[in-house]
Formats: sequence, C-alpha cells, structure tokens
Amino acid sequence: MERLMQYVWQHRLWTSGSLRTTDGQDVDVLDPGIWNHDAGPDFFNAKVRIGARTWVGNVEIHLRASDWYRHGHDRDRAYDSVALHVVGASDTAVRRPDGNMVPQLELPCAPDLRERYEALVRNPVSELACAGRISGIPQVYISDWINTLAFERLQQKAARIHALASGNGGDWSYAIYITLARALGFGTNAEPFERLALALPLRILRKHCDSPVTLDGLVFGMAGLLDGAERDDADVYERRMLADFRFMCVKFGLTPPRELGWKMARMRPANFPHRRLASLAAFMAQGFRPGSELLSVADLDSARSLFDIRLSGYWARRYCFGPETARSDRAFSDASLNTLLINVAAPALYAYGSAYGQERMAELAVDILRALPPEDNRIVRLFTAAGIPCADAFASQALIGLRRCYCLSRKCLDCRLGYRHLSSR
Repeated sequence: MERLMQYVWQHRLWTSGSLRTTDGQDVDVLDPGIWNHDAGPDFFNAKVRIGARTWVGNVEIHLRASDWYRHGHDRDRAYDSVALHVVGASDTAVRRPDGNMVPQLELPCAPDLRERYEALVRNPVSELACAGRISGIPQVYISDWINTLAFERLQQKAARIHALASGNGGDWSYAIYITLARALGFGTNAEPFERLALALPLRILRKHCDSPVTLDGLVFGMAGLLDGAERDDADVYERRMLADFRFMCVKFGLTPPRELGWKMARMRPANFPHRRLASLAAFMAQGFRPGSELLSVADLDSARSLFDIRLSGYWARRYCFGPETARSDRAFSDASLNTLLINVAAPALYAYGSAYGQERMAELAVDILRALPPEDNRIVRLFTAAGIPCADAFASQALIGLRRCYCLSRKCLDCRLGYRHLSSR
C-alpha cells in the first residue's frame, strides 16, 4: 500500500479538492519530484507550496506517520531535507534529525482505489488481471503502449546480440550463430541449444562445411546424443557420426557440455531436438554465413530464403535416430520459419543497424516484424480475447513482452493499462 501511495503521489491521483497539512495549511503541489527507488527519501527535488511559503526539497511517504520513527528517519541525516511528510494515517507528529517539525499531509485517495489496485494484483497469475477493464480504455492509449512495448522487446533482443558480438571481439557472425542456435530451441530447448553453441566454435563448423557427416557428428556429439551409437542395433550413420566426433574431439580438444537436459516429452516429432540439431548442421553445410549474408538482406523475402533450408541425406526423412518417419525434407514449417525471422533476423538487423548508425537496417527489422503474421500462442490469445487487437508480429512481440515483464510480476503500477484503470474516476 505504501507503493500505491507513492504511485498516487507521482501521478497526482489524489481526489479533487484542496490539500491541507494536519495543522490546517493549504498545500499546492507544484512538482511531485523524482521517484527514488533506492535508499533515502521517496521523492527528490519536489516543489510544494505550504501556506504562503514555497519549499524545494524531498518528500517521504508512509502508510502511517509513526513509520517515520519505526524506520529510524529521525536519526538519519539524509532526511534533513524532507519538506513534506505524506501519510495515509497521521498517528503522530514527526521531527527531522535536526529537531525541526516536518509538515505532514494525509493523502486523500479515492475510496475504491485500494480495491481497484488489489483487484489487479490479486488475480490468479494464469489470468489477465485487467481483462474485464481493457474494453473501457481508449484504443489510442492501447496502440501507443503496444508500439512502445514492441520497440522495448526488439531493443532488448538487439542488446543481447550486441553484447555477444562485443564480448567476442566485435564478431557479429559469432553473435548471430549463438542467437540462431538458441532460437532453434524454440523456447523449450533454448538453453541447451545455447550452451551447445557456446561449446562448439563456429570456426570448427565452417572448417568442415563440406562434410555433412562430420558436421552432424560434431553437433550431435557435443549435444550428448550419440551415446547409443555403440549399441548393436545402432545404424551405420550413427556409428559414422560417433567415429568422426571422437576424432574431432582429439583434433580440436573439444569437451561436450555436461547434462544439457534436452526435453522431448509431449512434443511433436518435428520439434524433437534431433531435427533441430540436424537443421543447425544443415545451415553450416549449405554455406550459411550469419554475418555477411543475414546482415546484407534487403527485404523479408531475402531474409526468409536464408532460413528456409532443406535437410538432405540421413535427416531428410527422419525426426530422430531410427527408421524413416518424416514426410518432408523441409527443415521448418511456415510458423517455425516466421519464429526464426522474429527471433534472429529482425533483432540481428536492428542490433547491427543501431550499433553502426545504419538507420535503414534498423527500419528493415521493424518492417519485417510488421510484415509477418502475429504469433499464435497462449499469451497472444489471452490479450486478443480481452479486446486488444494483434495484427502482426510487431504487436504480438509487444504482447509477449507485456505479459512476461509486467503481468506475471504484477507490475500493474508500471503498466500504462494499469495506470488508465487506476486513474479513472
């Protein structure tokens, strides 16, 4: 509730009418100040008129006035500059560490503000807390928030790619290779894929791009999935991969990551890690150069053509080791291909364009997201059912960011939709 009071103060959400201190002086808030989330008074550099005098100083907010003493502010010199003490209940007068009395204001809030706030934050986390209230928010506010969230999410992904490149001597090919590997995990196996890529240098894969069996051996061996190749019923290709992998381990001093923890339960065969690992090897076998090729695409079609690869040989008709079961040699469905464009192509273009001032490249990243259809998942369906339209992948990325960064952690006070609800009279 103290945080809610801070929110009310910051956004001036107190009920209409004049504000008065507990000793009857009129208060005019000229500037609520800067919200401080660290140690010290809650708001810095506020400007308030109390009676006939204007004060520039800090503001401290408490649920009860006696919290001033409970928190030891009367002994902390950092609170000497508090110009106003804002409280929910004035159960005592308070003094600064210098001994002077602090003007005190009981903050008048709408009677139902607490109920509206608790209705947002106490809903089951599986639900959308504001679902029943979104229809009452003007569409212009929703669109503006979605646009902001979409750029936030794109910038977060781009920052991660930029950090990977910077941490590896400015090697953008390395950064995009790690990003591609993580994306091939499609959420469920993202962490194992990334750990695998970090342990398997891109330069080694490139050196053997003319040998599909060696590439497969390196990828599957480092993934820890060739343990069964020594079984009597293992097929010839498994044994060839294992032999090549053992040779490469000696040649390059490779050590497979331990306990990658691949997940395959309740998963369609096309999403098995085997098929995705084979796709990673196929990217390298078909000459995919993540730096030069991806960063030189001119439009969505050329970006799509880079990722729409075909599997050949052993993996053209298999989802995992064993008999042939796959019906197509196409590595990815249309939906999966779009996911790679969303999570690899667009962020990489935006990261590089932002890092080197190439505005057109950054704009292309946004154009790609706006040209792709929206993702179809539970998060997007949750918002669309509540009345938020989602026309493209740019918007669906915003909704995913909203859910993960705000809804699940109940940061309704930091969400513009929450603000519109709480500020309505």
